[in-house]
Amino acid sequence: MDTPPERRSRLRQYQVQLLERMQAARTDAAGAARALGVLMGGQHYLLDLTQISEIVPRQSLTPVPLTRPWYLGLANIRGQLTGVVDLASYQQGQAPAGALPGQRDITLAAGLVLQCALRVEALLGLRNLAEMQQEAQQESLQELPQQVPLWCQQRYRDVDGQVWTRLDLAQLVREPGFLQVGC
Repeated sequence: MDTPPERRSRLRQYQVQLLERMQAARTDAAGAARALGVLMGGQHYLLDLTQISEIVPRQSLTPVPLTRPWYLGLANIRGQLTGVVDLASYQQGQAPAGALPGQRDITLAAGLVLQCALRVEALLGLRNLAEMQQEAQQESLQELPQQVPLWCQQRYRDVDGQVWTRLDLAQLVREPGFLQVGC
């Protein structure tokens, strides 16, 4: 059965538009990397969207005895026991922040193979890295303490002059100190 030429033309036009949209989506994904801006320990951080799974309201925790102060405890998130960490406390060696309004728990992506959530003080929204200027590594590390871990060496400056540290959670979950929560 032959299709009328008008219908074939519309189908062809639809296929071309679909192909153009798919190519634009690939270009946008590669060129406009997006990250989630969060506040932890009073500092601005960027979390790669591919390395996080879910943002949930602050969960009630069951403390785990004989763990480091930055390991806040276990939470039941969607039926999964998940360790909750105060990353600012881990990184800066300070006491964990108490309960604050606006706190959220952000679970790590399944691909990182660690059932863990990071407690953040506040969500600051999505950030487009293409609109920020990456600071030269040497220049940004001069302002930081000597022993800067691999997972937090990238720094960006937005149009307002705010400095953001991009966290590489895949590097973090391989760090022996982070995996050793026991005292």
